[in-house]
Amino acid sequence: MAAIHVPAPWELPERLATPESVFLDRRQVLRSLGLGTLGLGTLGMGLPGKAAAAERAGLLDPALGTRHADRFPAARNPAYAFGEDRGLTPEDVAGSNNNFYEFTVVKERVWELARGYPVAPWAVKVHGLVKTPRTLDLDDLFTRFPLEERLYRFRCVERWAMQVPWTGFPLRTLIDFLEPLSSARYLRLVSVLDKKGLPGQRRQRWYPWPYFEGLRLDEARHELAFVVLGSYGHALPMQHGAPWRLALPWKYGYKSPKSIVEIEFTEHQPRTFWNESQPGEYGFYSNVEPHKPHPRWTQRWEQDIGTGQTRESLLYNGYADLVGSLYTGEET
Repeated sequence: MAAIHVPAPWELPERLATPESVFLDRRQVLRSLGLGTLGLGTLGMGLPGKAAAAERAGLLDPALGTRHADRFPAARNPAYAFGEDRGLTPEDVAGSNNNFYEFTVVKERVWELARGYPVAPWAVKVHGLVKTPRTLDLDDLFTRFPLEERLYRFRCVERWAMQVPWTGFPLRTLIDFLEPLSSARYLRLVSVLDKKGLPGQRRQRWYPWPYFEGLRLDEARHELAFVVLGSYGHALPMQHGAPWRLALPWKYGYKSPKSIVEIEFTEHQPRTFWNESQPGEYGFYSNVEPHKPHPRWTQRWEQDIGTGQTRESLLYNGYADLVGSLYTGEET
């Protein structure tokens, strides 16, 4: 008797898969909408069988290999299952459409250049207004805290969107463990700097590397703010920001830094990478607010990279009932 396949929580039902006609017409749709060549996750999607598998070889490999594999998959937390009505984004689509300028600005090529990047050992410096400055390692992140899976909507400032099951734990759990001083008001996070190993940092010299981001401490302690160690039931592939990143689903994607190596607690608002690089286009808060257009395009709609569906953007990416009390609406 043949075994019955029971889909894992992160598997996309066949009825939600992108129709071939949608895929073939996607570029034409994008051009008509003014998106040009944003490259919305086309890697291998038109290839049959073995050709597609060969094209995607290594696409979804965890950057840690088998290390900490016993921590996955984690149980889905039903209180954080956002986006189920939209359908889960197929893992290969989410894994082949990535903004990670440290490697390249070409979304479809990030995974190729990121594959094999060494992430162990990994050190995270903790300093600033904190009771005990220290250095965290992978064991601190992967074994000290209980893990859970959350399905979050993700919204890029470029107007593409997806639904991804992240595995990790609440950021406030890490903050409480680190014991910031009462004078701390902000959290500053810095990503990896490695101009030898990261071709994007080496070639794009005009950017103020390494990548750095900031949050108000009350934002960082919000229940939705999530430390991400894995996706789709396993540890992160490098293109998603291994070995760990943040997920802040009510903000544009660039506010969720990848491959973090430094945490600093500060009293004053820290500078951020994109605000410093292009202050006329990117603010400190960068919440998803459809009525506030980017200087070069509207934010009133978004396109799902899994289905090609275009829909109206939601205030705070649909999390307004949870995070609205944090803001006045005047933040930028």
